[in-house]
Amino acid sequence: MGNAIHTPAKDFFTVINERQSTRKYDPNVSISKEELREIIELAGKAPSAWNLQHWHFVIIHGKEAQQRLYPIAYHQQQIVDASAVIAVLGDLEANRNTDAVYDPLVNEGVMSREIKERIAQQIEAAYKNKEYVRDAAFSNASLAAMQLMLAATAKGWATCPIGGFNAEQFKQEFHISDRYIPVMLITIGKSIAPARRTTRLPIEAITTWVER
Repeated sequence: MGNAIHTPAKDFFTVINERQSTRKYDPNVSISKEELREIIELAGKAPSAWNLQHWHFVIIHGKEAQQRLYPIAYHQQQIVDASAVIAVLGDLEANRNTDAVYDPLVNEGVMSREIKERIAQQIEAAYKNKEYVRDAAFSNASLAAMQLMLAATAKGWATCPIGGFNAEQFKQEFHISDRYIPVMLITIGKSIAPARRTTRLPIEAITTWVER
């Protein structure tokens, strides 16, 4: 199977303007695990509340695995034609990452133990609120998802975010722990047809200015 021809490094504004939701992919183009790892690593540099990194990625890579996903995503052809599908999950127990995130900073002398403990107390207090826990999982994982799509675009790949899938069936089929909640699927591959033409609302419709 062939590999996509990647474009040279692009500036940020080119990437923003080139990213589109692509639904038609060349099924004969493959993407390597190494390239997927690079894209995921870039996605993982997204910001998150308290830097807890409330995301987990399930990489569905290979036609057999993609066929398992196909009915769960309501038989969307892009699921099987794409070079891979990345499921973005939100972490409902991201507070468990506190020590892994902050202990290295304490050990390096960048942060005091007292400050780390104060932050840990703030996190635990927030995680007593179940509504916050779910909202944080979705909002922070979505930041990483957007960064993933931009990173893929910069590397010459096309992507499409998908909300149309059965989340419970996905969890059952791929043995997803209750710690995680499915947020979206992202197809990635080489486009064989232009994305659908879209329009954007005028900036006046999406902004409210408060100046005093």
